[in-house]
Amino acid sequence: MNSFAVADCTTVDAALSQLKDGAVIKAGGVDLLARMKNGTIQPSKLVNIRNVSSLRGIHETENGLSVGALATLGEISDHPLIREKYQILSDACGHAATPHIRNMATVGGNLLQPVQCWYYRSADFQCIRKGKEFCFAITGLNQYHAIMDYGTCPAVAPSSAAVALLGLNASIELTSAKNGKRTLAIKDFYVQPDANPTKFSVIQPDELLTAVTIPKLAPGTRSAYQKYGEKESFDWAIADAGVVLEMDGNVCRKAVITMGAASPVVRRSSEAEAVLTGKPINEETARAAGKAAMTNVQPLSMNAYKVELFPVAIYRTILLAAGQMDRDPSAAG
Repeated sequence: MNSFAVADCTTVDAALSQLKDGAVIKAGGVDLLARMKNGTIQPSKLVNIRNVSSLRGIHETENGLSVGALATLGEISDHPLIREKYQILSDACGHAATPHIRNMATVGGNLLQPVQCWYYRSADFQCIRKGKEFCFAITGLNQYHAIMDYGTCPAVAPSSAAVALLGLNASIELTSAKNGKRTLAIKDFYVQPDANPTKFSVIQPDELLTAVTIPKLAPGTRSAYQKYGEKESFDWAIADAGVVLEMDGNVCRKAVITMGAASPVVRRSSEAEAVLTGKPINEETARAAGKAAMTNVQPLSMNAYKVELFPVAIYRTILLAAGQMDRDPSAAG
């Protein structure tokens, strides 16, 4: 690990004033410190924002919900309002990593973590994500990589919170000293690797992720998230599904189906949503939606199993959201 300076900040303005000359934000530091130890990032300065109290808290507003960037995954998962109204977000945060990590890891850090591809995360490989011209995963070990929407790089989006927040049509608040605050939908937050493989999101070096906002839910909204991994306990997702249903009795007025670990950017499946809209939620429609989500798949040499796994994950999560099935005991987390 390289030598570095540390700036402890207690206000947003103080943190923003330090974001220059290669400085990097540290919140929980779970992912950042791991990358520093393996040599894939060598910042000159860590800007510690753990003590910025204005970035904490979870608040219900007249327009929905506001979540501070320093809210931990554990706090989000356990929050009574989120458990009651935003079950998809509670599920996603509550089944990430281990309890110890959930008590440290922040929602801002979860949303900003780069891909978990072992080639990218090894200092021994200089891949396209590091500004080079070659992707080792295309022809190498790719069992955990994308099955759709990839070209330049098939490493998958790692954030479980993003799967839930995309389903909830959430927005991200970014703050800089020069330009103040800007808000953008989470669907516009991430960068497809074909557009720029060295960038994971649109956040700029002088910006700080300060909040996540979720609009008020429509009446009759139900939601759920489930993650599947190689282990039934904590594990990175090899397939995860988020489902938000606006229900009128047993009929679905509107559906949002999101998928993680399927593509380089968290994906929304309009094909699966179309199958459910205007129809009753039952085993038949749920299975049909799962199959419809597998449009235009292109599995790599070692991950064709995902083409079979995702329809099951989506089907079971639809029925879980609709209250017609218990949480799958084989799901991870």
